[in-house]
Amino acid sequence: MSTKDQLLSYLKESKGSWVSGESLSNKIAVTRSAVWKQICKLREDGYVIQSSPKKGYLFQKAPDMLFPDEIREGLKTKVFGKKQIVYFNETDSTNTRAKDLAIKGAPEGTLVVSEKQTKGKGRKGRNWFSPSRGGIYTSLILRPRIPPNEAPKMTLLTAVAVVETLHSLTQLKANIKWPNDILINGKKIAGILTEISTEMDAIDYIVVGLGMNVNTHNFPDDIHEKATSIFIETGKHFPRVKLIREYIQWHEKYYEIFMKTGFEPIIKRWKEFSNILGRKIIVEIIDKKYIGEVQDIDSDGTLILKDNNGKYHRISSGDVTFM
Repeated sequence: MSTKDQLLSYLKESKGSWVSGESLSNKIAVTRSAVWKQICKLREDGYVIQSSPKKGYLFQKAPDMLFPDEIREGLKTKVFGKKQIVYFNETDSTNTRAKDLAIKGAPEGTLVVSEKQTKGKGRKGRNWFSPSRGGIYTSLILRPRIPPNEAPKMTLLTAVAVVETLHSLTQLKANIKWPNDILINGKKIAGILTEISTEMDAIDYIVVGLGMNVNTHNFPDDIHEKATSIFIETGKHFPRVKLIREYIQWHEKYYEIFMKTGFEPIIKRWKEFSNILGRKIIVEIIDKKYIGEVQDIDSDGTLILKDNNGKYHRISSGDVTFM
């Protein structure tokens, strides 16, 4: 642990009490001048730390930044986020960075987070609007021992974890639009992008990317009518660290269920959160268009559609428009 990290830990342990510079220098085994330099660095990072010549230092507030130590503090997981959290102030795409790490052997549960993405990824090569500190942009590395044809289930699992997170922390009524969008009041608040690498008939790794609009106030014109954020829905800024910590915990919970008991409990929960069952929709897939009523989502996440002629179609992916 670095000197700065040790200092921050001791200040937080003081829980609202003043800590003298002498006490801190003795605990960390550095000079009081070195303590002051690290205090300045913490302030540059956004930590609010009061100082007094007579009393010493008082920790008051952590910044709304997705620093690994802030995420780990109070994180109740066994694997996810425990071994490695890779932080960027800015990157092109957390999925791209996570895939690079996975190729180099990063363990399951490795988390990549960024305050901003310059080329955030959505489905079908679309961009995900990722302004600085406006949302959660994160990717998780998984190495499940399942057949490659079961990999799409990870998208559905992640969607359930995201909705559970929003329900438990914000009380906003979120639901899932097949296959990978999370909506509130009909507008998108989060999206999921799952990417897979296989070797022969086995999965090497899966990267699950999440973009969630948290404190974003405004969106570009092309998505302004389609997107929303927690801030827009509630009128309040929400601590992003609290959200990402909750999300990781829910994700690990459902991942363990999937690995130990199968997917049935998860797809059941997914259907409870879904807004598509029984709806009349249009599904567009490249140069094809299907119109009909959604009959079910099967155990693999495949959409079962009955068209106007009574014919059934099994659709694994596509763009959905409600009629």
